[in-house]
Amino acid sequence: MKLDFDCVIVGAGIAGMTAAIYLKRSNVNVLILDNDAPGGLLNKISVIENYPGFISISGPDLAYKIYEQVTNLGIEIRYGKVISINNHQVITDLETITTKKVILAIGRKARKLENTNNLKNISYCALCDGNLYKNKVVALVGYNNSALEEALYLSDICQKVIILSRGEFLKGEETLIDKVEKRKNIEIQLNCVIKTLSSEKNILNKIITNKGEFLVDGMFIAIGYEPNTQFLKDIKKENDYIIVDKNMKTNIDYIFACGDIIKKDIYQLTTAVSEATIAAINVKKEL
Repeated sequence: MKLDFDCVIVGAGIAGMTAAIYLKRSNVNVLILDNDAPGGLLNKISVIENYPGFISISGPDLAYKIYEQVTNLGIEIRYGKVISINNHQVITDLETITTKKVILAIGRKARKLENTNNLKNISYCALCDGNLYKNKVVALVGYNNSALEEALYLSDICQKVIILSRGEFLKGEETLIDKVEKRKNIEIQLNCVIKTLSSEKNILNKIITNKGEFLVDGMFIAIGYEPNTQFLKDIKKENDYIIVDKNMKTNIDYIFACGDIIKKDIYQLTTAVSEATIAAINVKKEL
């Protein structure tokens, strides 16, 4: 069987694009597949201050710089939703592609908050929707690094940001926590449990909690992420996270995985880049 590519990378986030750069520079015929804009979750991060080489850079700017490297190398990117992977075939909603190797770098999606699907003024991305709430009052549900970054970004736009956290304290980098606590228009409610979301014509206007009632113009959700791996039937997973060995190989001989979809202890941009490098180098060795 004539194969279309040496390697197909599923996902155009920082891990997928990094793996592609390494493979292309090793003269591997590689394709990137995604159903969204290159960059993945990078495109939803307002400020990055812990990535080597940049004192401060926005997620979209970093994504574009990596994308420029990809296009400069002539790496092909195709768009489509991957439905299944079987017998060296990557099947999307648009085509079937044959390949010697596959690297899964799909990343994660934002975890949804229950009972919010019918509400129009709910967002999972401050960078995307923050400007809709200029000089307004918004709630932000969450307490980790991503939530703190969202709160700081929104505080530059909104009249007030109310952090609603189930935790006893904020979790994250000390520098972020310090900035949030010093920001005058950020109110922090800890040990806060949402009881009722009150709305009118599917527009949220009041949040009732064990700490009181809060009148808001909108609500942002930052309660973590979950992998989108349900379509991968034969790959070993734990809580939907893919299990890999030290070479980033899955239990299926020709499939590797890297980035935020694998089971690991630390989820950072730098670890995603490292894992992508390991995956690409080991794919090249096997080819």
